[in-house]
Amino acid sequence: MNPNANKKLDLTGLTCPEPVFRTRPALDKLNIGETLEVIADDPAAESDIQSLVKHLGYEIIKSNKEDKTIHIIIKKTQ
Repeated sequence: MNPNANKKLDLTGLTCPEPVFRTRPALDKLNIGETLEVIADDPAAESDIQSLVKHLGYEIIKSNKEDKTIHIIIKKTQ
């Protein structure tokens, strides 16, 4: 887990739309100010999760790709 994240959600092996469907409830469980690291390898997950975060008004702290795996750290801001 990234030391900057309070919680981790490993979604590797899941395909669209599962990563975004599982990210939403995990974000709902966070307190304001906490962060969630999402790990996924579905090509659509990156844009889907970014759209979800924008829709919710939260913040992406960090996003990077290692080979086919995306790591996104999301901060619940409201």
